[in-house]
Amino acid sequence: MAAAADRDTERPVRMSVWLDGKAASRGRRAGGDHPSGLDRDRITAATVRLLDAEGAARFSMRRLAAELNVTAMSLYWYVDSKDDLLELASDAVVGEVALPDPDADTDWRDQLRDLAQGYRGLLVRHPWLSPLMGRFLNIGPNWSALALCVQSLIRKAGLPPERQAGGIAAVFQFVYGFGTIEGHFLKRCAEAGLPPDAYFARAMGAIDGRPELAPVMESGRAMAEARGGGTVDEMRDRDFAFALDLLVAGIEAYARP
Repeated sequence: MAAAADRDTERPVRMSVWLDGKAASRGRRAGGDHPSGLDRDRITAATVRLLDAEGAARFSMRRLAAELNVTAMSLYWYVDSKDDLLELASDAVVGEVALPDPDADTDWRDQLRDLAQGYRGLLVRHPWLSPLMGRFLNIGPNWSALALCVQSLIRKAGLPPERQAGGIAAVFQFVYGFGTIEGHFLKRCAEAGLPPDAYFARAMGAIDGRPELAPVMESGRAMAEARGGGTVDEMRDRDFAFALDLLVAGIEAYARP
């Protein structure tokens, strides 16, 4: 038993599909094209479609094979596991984010705001993405390009080296949290068959009938009225913009003159 435990402990941990040494060679099946025209790009695109439609909980190799009209075993010519597909899909959708050119003669504040909005939109469009982001190393080509852009922008802002990582965390972990909550709220609205404003109104109506929640509701109502915004989208956009402005002001305060 001890020997078996030692072997399990020594087994190498699978780190990333991008580090398996087979990413390039598995782009197409050795010996020519697969009769179905299958390749890794097509598999990844189908994975994204299924994740968008059904979420990660229902995703499986068998479900993907049915979507592609191939056998499940044929997928293993291109990937080793479902995790490989999730990691490939994660990197593929990150390619949707427009990256500003940090070397361009453009104010870093505008570039950072634009990038933050793009990242927020990504998380909203693909609510399955956020739970995967701590699960993988996020070192594919699109994730790497995004990371390099973020690092370059925070340097352009003038933060000293010892504060750059914290500046990145402040902005992009905020966006991660905001976009994740927004994406899951919209998914819940869709599942309930209601537009966001109708869902919000129904939820607030139900909460208003609970006296134990009256203090927090009254306090929140005062803030909401002061903020303004006629729809859920407008309220959310105002909150996001102001929160981002606060973070940008904080970076400015700590940046070198």
